[in-house]
Amino acid sequence: MAHPTVDALRVKAHGDAVRTLHDQGLTWVTFEPIPDLVCDIDFGTRKLPELGLLSGTVRGVQHVHAHRDSGDGNDDFSFHLNVSGLSTVVSRRGETTLRDGDAMLLSYSAGRTIKRPALVDHRVIRLPRASLRPLVRDIDDAVLRPIPRGTGMLNLLKAYADALFDDPMLGAPDVRQLLATQLCDLVAVTLGATRDATAVAEGRGIRAARLRAIKSDIEAHLAHGDLSPAAVAKRQRISDSYIRKLFEGEGTSFSEFVLARRLVRAHRMLTDRRWADRNVAWIAFQSGFGDLSYFNRTFKRFYGSPPSEIRAAIDRQDI
Repeated sequence: MAHPTVDALRVKAHGDAVRTLHDQGLTWVTFEPIPDLVCDIDFGTRKLPELGLLSGTVRGVQHVHAHRDSGDGNDDFSFHLNVSGLSTVVSRRGETTLRDGDAMLLSYSAGRTIKRPALVDHRVIRLPRASLRPLVRDIDDAVLRPIPRGTGMLNLLKAYADALFDDPMLGAPDVRQLLATQLCDLVAVTLGATRDATAVAEGRGIRAARLRAIKSDIEAHLAHGDLSPAAVAKRQRISDSYIRKLFEGEGTSFSEFVLARRLVRAHRMLTDRRWADRNVAWIAFQSGFGDLSYFNRTFKRFYGSPPSEIRAAIDRQDI
């Protein structure tokens, strides 16, 4: 949550103050402190018409959600990703402990108690029943069943949910609907989507999440001279041919994307006074360029001016 968005809400509370959060409309459920334990909540939420997201930590708390029918219209699903720590879920299926990386689908019309005595880092994705139910056969049978870490799309789902949490495009209704649909795809495949839904997800939600993960990987390794489809594929545990195919679908290529991002990084550093004591060659190498002449040519073609002129213009502003 490095870049808070206008509709993101930070929720922090300690001790008995956690009891009031639901009444204030800050949380989807009522929290209660666990006696004799340190109790605090620190998470962010995004509550949107088609989607709800929660990301952060809790400890020393429990919440009891009583069974009720869906006559009040509240029959949404919430997908809980237990990133780290222990969460104990008590329900009609018995008692289950979610450990690092485990997950569970919950329904707001099904009763349960969740206890988190020690620190738990978790994610919650709230999705409308009407959006998720058609994608999974017998979806209500999947409610309250533990999903072991590594199942289906869990790792990709977490990465995509984290990326979307700070995405300003969630503020646009048309884009928000698309992103919510993509999250439904990932959740459905993890739960056991129908054959048709899985085929659609491959070209929609899974593709979008894979591409975003690949782009994030590239951004994190721009300075590495050995950045290649094969290197990214190894880290992402997919084939390099699949990576090339994803970029082709975007009307570009892996190498074109990497070059553009390296040039953007170099331009950002050239115009940032924090790097004013560094020369152009150093910035080029830090942006992943191994050949200074090639950097100068491509930079000028991309920005219309050589990097030396960009740096000189910044230096003149300091006079």
